[in-house]
Amino acid sequence: MAGAEQDPDRWGLLDVGDDNRVYWETRGLRTGKPVLIVHGGPGSGRSRTAHKMFDPTVFRTITFDQRGCGDSVPSAADPATDMAHNTTEHLLADMEALRRHLGLARWLLYGGSWASTLILAYAERHPERVSGIILIGVTMTRPREIDWLYHGLRLLLPVEWERFRAGVPAPERDDDLVEAYRHLMEHPDHVVREQAAHDWCAWEDAVIAHETHGNPGQYSAKADAAKLAFVRICAHYFAHNAWLEDDQLLRNADRLSGIPGVLIHGRLDLSGPLLTAWELAQAWPDAELKIIEDSGHTGSPAMRTAIEEAVSRFAALP
Repeated sequence: MAGAEQDPDRWGLLDVGDDNRVYWETRGLRTGKPVLIVHGGPGSGRSRTAHKMFDPTVFRTITFDQRGCGDSVPSAADPATDMAHNTTEHLLADMEALRRHLGLARWLLYGGSWASTLILAYAERHPERVSGIILIGVTMTRPREIDWLYHGLRLLLPVEWERFRAGVPAPERDDDLVEAYRHLMEHPDHVVREQAAHDWCAWEDAVIAHETHGNPGQYSAKADAAKLAFVRICAHYFAHNAWLEDDQLLRNADRLSGIPGVLIHGRLDLSGPLLTAWELAQAWPDAELKIIEDSGHTGSPAMRTAIEEAVSRFAALP
């Protein structure tokens, strides 16, 4: 039954405070094993297809849009939306509020890229609420990971990086580019914001352009409003190192003891090098690391097979 199309049977906007309402929806067996599908970005919005990885006769899937993106309101694309109420702490509280709203005792957590950071932060905060974890493209949003993605990769993509850097006004080009883009995304002129979002997404696409599988070019293909929300949220989170202490998630990995996990990572992932997943696997004995030789950040058929195997493993658990 995995792979079957299915419309949500319940959905809504959950009031989480600060004038924010988080969109959520559920599918599958009402008494099935709950799984929360967490989206990446930050700010990408929920996947329309991730639920297909889970057999609806076994699982109860829950998807949601994190603050400021997707169908959650207000949208970060609106310059009037206050980003002070959009932090990692807010998202962790939103996830807990959603769990309580749905009346769930525990859930399996599933997601990739930025989602892995948020999932780890949630599981280390609420280990008793987590039955298992599947992470794809593992990140912990540490300062060195952010620096690699927006500065270090110029070693491999010098032409594309110079274009990314050129999107910042000359006086700020030798400073922190992420902070400079965060500043541009708060500019009162919509033309400035739209150009900054375009330049940011062009860089993100350049990082995955070498990948022959998956979906290279996916960032620039976003609709205009979704692109504005995505870049504004990304720059906001990364300029603040996601409000996490350096190595916080790795240092607190002992809190994951007893939680089974599967870490799936592509060896060819330029945006999120394999070292992060490997370090986490060393600190979390209950997790299994699966390295996908032909995959980058956007996946491959072999990565999909690994994900299916991981989901089947959790489907078989009591």
